[in-house]
This record gives sequence, C-alpha cells and structure tokens, in this order.
Amino acid sequence: MGTTPEGSSPRTLAEALRSRDDGELAALLRARPDLLSPVPSDLSQLATRAGTRASVVRALERLDRFALQTAEALAVAPDLAPYDALVALMAGDDGDEVVEAALPRAVALLRTQALVWGGDDRLRLVRTARELLAPSPSRPSPTGLGPTVGESTSGMSPGRIQQIITAAGLTTTHDPVSAVAGLTALFTDRDRMAALLDTAPSEALTVLDRLVWGPPYGEVTSNPTPPVRWLRDRGLLLPASPRTVVLPREVALHLRAGRAHRVPEPVPPAVRAAPSALGEGRPQLVDATAAGQALTALTAVEDLLQDWHEGGPAVLRAGGLSVRDLKRAAMALDTTEAMAAFWLELAYAAGLLASDGETDERYAPTPAYDEWLTLPSAGRWAQLAQAWLTSTRTSGLVGSLDGKGRSYSVLGPGLDRSATVETRLRVLELLAELPEGTAAAQDTLLARLRWERPLQAATAANTITSNNPADRASGPIDLRSRIAAWTLAEAESMGVTGRGALASHGRALLGASAAEHSGATQPTHQAEVAAVSAEAARKAAAVLTPLLPEPLDHVLLQADLTAVAPGPLKRPLAETLSVLADVESKGGATVYRFTPGSVRRALDAGRSASDLHAFLAAHSRTPVPQPLSYLIDDVARRHGHLRVGTASAYVRCDDEALLDEILADRRSQPLGLRRIAPTVLAAQAEAPVLLDALRTLGYAPAAESSEGAVLIARAHARRTPPRTPPAPVPDGPPVPNTTLLTAAVKAIRAGDLASTVALKPTPSEPAQQPASGELPRSTPAETLATVQAAAMTGSVVWIGYVNAEGSASQRVIAPVRVEGGFVTAYDHTADEVRTYPLHRITGVAELADDVS
Repeated sequence: MGTTPEGSSPRTLAEALRSRDDGELAALLRARPDLLSPVPSDLSQLATRAGTRASVVRALERLDRFALQTAEALAVAPDLAPYDALVALMAGDDGDEVVEAALPRAVALLRTQALVWGGDDRLRLVRTARELLAPSPSRPSPTGLGPTVGESTSGMSPGRIQQIITAAGLTTTHDPVSAVAGLTALFTDRDRMAALLDTAPSEALTVLDRLVWGPPYGEVTSNPTPPVRWLRDRGLLLPASPRTVVLPREVALHLRAGRAHRVPEPVPPAVRAAPSALGEGRPQLVDATAAGQALTALTAVEDLLQDWHEGGPAVLRAGGLSVRDLKRAAMALDTTEAMAAFWLELAYAAGLLASDGETDERYAPTPAYDEWLTLPSAGRWAQLAQAWLTSTRTSGLVGSLDGKGRSYSVLGPGLDRSATVETRLRVLELLAELPEGTAAAQDTLLARLRWERPLQAATAANTITSNNPADRASGPIDLRSRIAAWTLAEAESMGVTGRGALASHGRALLGASAAEHSGATQPTHQAEVAAVSAEAARKAAAVLTPLLPEPLDHVLLQADLTAVAPGPLKRPLAETLSVLADVESKGGATVYRFTPGSVRRALDAGRSASDLHAFLAAHSRTPVPQPLSYLIDDVARRHGHLRVGTASAYVRCDDEALLDEILADRRSQPLGLRRIAPTVLAAQAEAPVLLDALRTLGYAPAAESSEGAVLIARAHARRTPPRTPPAPVPDGPPVPNTTLLTAAVKAIRAGDLASTVALKPTPSEPAQQPASGELPRSTPAETLATVQAAAMTGSVVWIGYVNAEGSASQRVIAPVRVEGGFVTAYDHTADEVRTYPLHRITGVAELADDVS
C-alpha cells in the first residue's frame, strides 16, 4: 500500500494518511464528509483537501471545547511538539490529573479528523489550523498568548538585542541568533526566571499581571513609566510597533505556571435538574400535561387553517406574510405574534399551508391538509412533530434583522438555519439523559451546548440582530443558544415536553431521529431520512394514543344558550357545531354560544329548522332548552322572508308593510332604495352589500338566484395546487453510509496505488515515476502488447484512461481478455470487472509488484 516504513515518522500528512488502515480512513471520511465531495483520486489529494481552509474551519467548528483547547495549545507549541510538551501546556507545571486523563481522548479525536498527525514524539497541527489558531498582531490567539521571543525580535537591531541580554544578566554575544536563544532559554528556565522577577519593582509585576492572560499587547507613550522601562529593558516586554509592546509567549507561560489556558475544561458541564424538578420525577404527570398540550397544538393549527379555509392573506412581493396579517392571525388564535408565527411556520413545514401561485398570490391550505384532517389525533400530532423536528425553518428569527437591516417575515425567505435541526435534536437528547419526569435548568443546558460547539457559538455568522433596541444595545446574540431556548419553548407548546420534562412520546419521537443524526443508521438520501423520521413518528403516535381522550359524540346544552363540549369532539359534530354556534372559550372544555347570527349562518348553509332541532336532540346529553328551540324557530320564521337578488340589486317581499318600514328607516338611505313594484325595492348597492346592510338593520334576508330560488351560502374551500413541504437546508454534506465509505476507501487506495507504485523498467530506459495526476503515455502498439502480456501472465498494470465525456483518470487493472479492440479486466479502482476500448487508453505501464 505504500505505507510509511516502520520506525520512521511520516514527513507529510499524505504519508500519515497512507499509514492508516481502512477503518481509520473510513473514520476520517465519516467525521469530515466534505472530503468526499467528490471522492479524492488518491491519498495525496485527500491530504490536500483536508488542509484547505474551508474544510479545516468546518472541522474546528465541530470540536468540543477541550479538543479545541488542545488544538489551540498545539498552535502555540513548537511545530514538532512531543506529547509531554502538550501535557505541560494543558496541565501546567503543577499537573492536573483530570486534564491529563482527558488529553488522550482529545488528541485521538484531532488525529481521527486529520487535524493532528505524527507520532507522540513529533505532534504536528496541520498548517491551516495553526494559521487559524496561532497569534498574530491582527488576531490574538484564543489562549491570550503573544508571539515568541524569536518572532518579536525578528526586526530588532543586533545592538538593541545585546542591550536587552546585558540588562537581563546574560553574557553578550556578537551573534543575534545565539543572543535570542539565550534570552529564550532564560525565560523558559523556571528558577532563573523566578530570580529575575524577584528583582522587579512591584509596579512592574502589576503591569505583567494585566497582560498575562491576554490580550498580550499594551500601548506605551514615547516616555514610558519606570516600571514599563524596567520590563522593556530586560525583554520582558518587547516592541510590537512604535507605540505598542507585547508580552513574549515564554514570559506569559512562566507567569501562568506553564498553562496555555486559564481554565481548561476537560469535562463537559453537567446538565442539572431545574430547581422545581429536584427530587423524584413524576412521568405520569409529565405525560398527561404534554398530551393536553398536544391537543392544544392540533387545535391551534386547525383553527388557523380553518380561518384561511376560503383563502388566506396575500403574499408580500418579497415573500412572506405582512406584519398586519400576522397580528390578525395572532388575534384569531388569541395568542402572541411569536406563537402565531410558530404555528404558521409549523403548518408550512408540514406541507399543510402554501401560496397558491396565482397572479393575486395568496396563502391557502394545501390538499394535504384535507388528508391530514382524516387522521386520528395522535397521527396528526406525529406528522406535525416530525415536521418540526426535521425542519430548518426557524420561526424565532421573525422580527429580527438580516445583514441589510431588513426584518425577517413569517413564511418568508431567509428563515432557514442549517444548525437548527442539530441543535434541536441535541437539546432533546440532553433532556432524555435526565431521569424521567425531570426538567433541565436552562442555564446548565445552554452551557453544555456551548461546551460541545464553542466555535459555532462564537462565530459572527451564527449571530442575529434583534429588532428590539434594547437587545441591539447588548450586541449580537448567539444564535445556537437562541435556537436552544426556542426549542424548549416550542417543545412545550407542541406537547413534546410537559412541565419542562421530555414526555414518553417525545422520547419515542427522538429515538430514531437521534440515531439518524448520530450516524447509527446513517441515511444519505432525502428518501432515507424521510423514512427514518416517519418510523419515529409512527412510534410516537402509538405511545401518544392512550394518553389522548377519545373524541366525544355529544355536548351538554344549557339554558343560557350555550353548549359545553367536555372534551374533543368527533369531526362531523365539531364541523356542524362550529357553523351553528360561535366558540366562546376554549380549554379543557369548549363552550359554544348560540346567537341569531350563528343560527342564521346554519340556515344559510342549507339547514332547515327541523334539521337543527334533530341535530341538537341527537347530540345532546341534556334536554334541548326551550330558549334555544325558540331561538331557532324565531330565526327560521324570519329567514328568507326578504329576498335579495341582482338587478343591480333588489329586495322582494310579499309583505308590503315590511318594505314600507325599510324605506322609512333612515339607516337604509345609503343603500339608494326605491320602490319599483308593490312588493319589490330596487337598490343601487350590490347584492352582498345589501344583504349585510339589511342584516345589520335587524332583518333576516336571504339571497336568491336569477330563477328565484334561495341560494345556499356554503363555504367554498380554497386549496393550493399540490405542494411539497419545504426541503431542509443541509448542514454540509450528508454523513456517508458504510457502503459508500467502503467504496470510497477502495477507490482512494487504488488511486493512491496507481500514483505511488514503482513501475518496471524497460530495457531501453530506467524506471520512471510520472508526476501525481499525470497519465502514463505509450504508443498503441506498446499498449496492445503490454495488456496482452498481462492477460497471459495474470499480472496487474497501470493505465491512463479517457472516457466518452473526456474525463481522464488513472486505473490499476488486471487484464483478463483482449479482443476486438477491447480489453476486459478487473478494475482494482472500481472493484469490479469492466471493459475498456483500447483506443481510449492513453498509455500503460507494468507495476514492479503484482497486486492481488
């Protein structure tokens, strides 16, 4: 395989990767899937790609705090740092058993991700990571350390260096290099350095204390104070610019007792139980609370989409919903604008809501909404929960400002955040690690998340700017922490948690999804991800079903013209009752109120008085109150007595006295009414306006068609064309599965063999090794003769091949048959038998050793 010779250290990252076995290469590709896009041709290309800035930044952002601290320590250590030197930087001169115990895991993690390579005697941080983490004048190190003595004195005159070492008590030398080495040796010698500092004025030590933990730079005047002059004369402070001095790294490490970080964090902070949740948990109470909230969530989504049943508000030109329409939705749901935005985004993520795409573009329910309504309550909740858990839409961003100072709108563009799914899942996983029925203290949970992804929390690209002036005054806000806080609130509203603790159906929902994102199932395609999530949703629905009350087929009618539904109602009953009565209050029981307007609405929908009496009698567990019967009969008696049609519009009535009453009413004057027949009034207003006006005046008119028949006012459902839910924005390439990893490792090994194996020398010329990526060249006759000989002897050859699309590649093949201008061979690169046209083979060369 071309591995590094035993006993020697690898000279490059490519050599270090070449010495790994297939399992270790697969672990690298699994940890950094961006290296597989596309599959590298050999290990040299893999090493080059692993050292690119974008890939290294992505790898560093996924390190936990202690692994990142280890990388930061290596960035300020010598380039070939032995493991003992790293231990000293992390644990300090006095040693720290916890740090020392955790350090092997951190180094192994950095090695697995190819951020560190080399043996324990020569640890190397990849150059790009060192450049990102090492200190510079424009970018201080995360450790707070400054440049070394050698770096700080690189532009200093030899005479000035001699003055410094003389003041420090060292022997002068005419060689600046040895002078700098002597000064470095002094600063790294604990005893000699302590003796030097014992002679320092107390004010000078105070200056050092201010710089020791960073930043290491300080401003000085043209005439510095005596303590600063004392430090500068002895090299304890070195000039970085005409008005700036820097504390050398060696001095800072001595003052820190050798420790690179003030507070190493080898152990993740524990997620503690909330103060109200201390003690034994109560899972049954949590499940009951969460199940009740799950019903509330279903009601909120249904009410929202029912309100937009005949078409919702218009879509803004830039996309999304206007602030005014969001406020109206919040008022309709009797909730806050933030919660209304969440329910809207949830319905959109579940594919229940979309824009209709017409010229006058408006929002409306999708056909999937009608299918969703047919599901049982647990199934409907599971579908919403699945969409919430896997969606990158982040409703909490609504109202904050984008990079151009524009406010994000609900259902609009720009609300996708790739970190949302990972953060949301991690929050639920941490809740699942607590005892059942126990809620987490939010501050400890956020601290754990920041420990696990410290760079993501600190990156400027992962911050948001609030639209609230008070929030803007406090600076950018960590988006990952915000997502975690939003997740806790949304999970409670959804019924995934109850009283802050993860419910049993929430654990079922999390099971498959957590495995999906941890790499246990490793889905790579959208269809596989959807299948995994759907299976988790089915399990969650099965767990939730016993916790939900059975839908009721009855209500309790009361004498005050109200009906009480003591629980959720079956859908036909709920739909009819919502037309016949108005919802007065919601909660554990829903209260409906019958009014003349609601009864007239039912009559307009085509119901007769007898139908309404029969409906109430069939679905009430109490006798139908006499006032309600009178109300229905009274409204039905007057309903349709007046007829409104289109002329522009007219009013027709057999009772001439009633028409006289309308004409005499001053409130009807804006309608422009005039009598054109004893029983007919003509109006200048349109028929719908005339209907509403007469109803406002206290009459009960009915609309009629051009044939004179009463029009039944049924709601016309408006639906969008079939729509697919919005696809989540991926957080980088998907995690490869085992099959893809195995094939990729084989391809990389074969390509590396082709680019590094020695070739057999020909009689006319010595062995040559073409440059990496260069195709072998030979004449057609030599190509034919070589592959024929290889087929006869069963040997392996290296070929250059150009396919029909013009893509060139190198391959290691074992020819089996050569005939008709084609060679059939076993391709070690693809791990299969293939046939190649001879005219597309650019050249062929025999390998020094056969490959089985």
